[in-house]
Amino acid sequence: MRESPILAPLQAKLARLQADKFPTLHDLNNLLEQVSPSISVQPGHPLRFVPQAQGHMGFESQYEPRCYLTGEVQTRPENLHDLFNALVWLTFPKTKAAINARHYQALNITLETASSQRGKVRDTATLLDESGVIVVSANTELTRLLQTFQWKELFWHRRELVRREMGFYVFGHGLYEKALQPYIGMTGQGLILPVQAGFFSYTLPEQLSEIDSSLAHYLNKEENCLTPRELYPVPLLGVPGWCVESEVSTFYDNTAYFRPGRRETKQGSAI
Repeated sequence: MRESPILAPLQAKLARLQADKFPTLHDLNNLLEQVSPSISVQPGHPLRFVPQAQGHMGFESQYEPRCYLTGEVQTRPENLHDLFNALVWLTFPKTKAAINARHYQALNITLETASSQRGKVRDTATLLDESGVIVVSANTELTRLLQTFQWKELFWHRRELVRREMGFYVFGHGLYEKALQPYIGMTGQGLILPVQAGFFSYTLPEQLSEIDSSLAHYLNKEENCLTPRELYPVPLLGVPGWCVESEVSTFYDNTAYFRPGRRETKQGSAI
């Protein structure tokens, strides 16, 4: 399963972990020291993976505030969801820090106003964090097809063009957990990132680094990602090469998965 194209962004990190045992906190912190010891949250605190707190927690001990204020990422032992969260931190550190900052800022507003509502900003950040897929595109026509749910035209009839001028990079750690047992219906929440055509000549580490920097820059602007409607559903198994069923044209006729329809776009894309 480590060779799955869905897991491609994490494969370099996974290769450094022992395949025959579940990574411990010690293993994850060692991996952090090996690959990127300078990772920090936005206030500058170095990142560390720590045990999850138990019992009632005050504001500063809750998951997002504690991460923002101390750099400590609470991580449960032998928990796949938290393992993938850690690996995404190591792969997209600037973007994860930006999402954490948005949560912290929104929580502060909630605290000040005594509101019990989660709010659209945190809803959007959570969707991206759990189920996000970054859609990198050098072709505005392909982007339009995705935004208007024209899945067969995009993934089958424009298949080779998609391979050359569009890329799909799973970000959400919840999606990575699902990818261990992929199923028809598995859908990501897509954020579109325009790039130049030369992007696709980069190595995978170079691509991931550019995505991380560009996406963090986008998320650090308060006017962006204010509502879940800025994200687009992406039926992941339709991406060319991501499952064997996608090699047959009739796969894309399943409208329960490849749902038709149109939606209003938010001026096209992320950046």
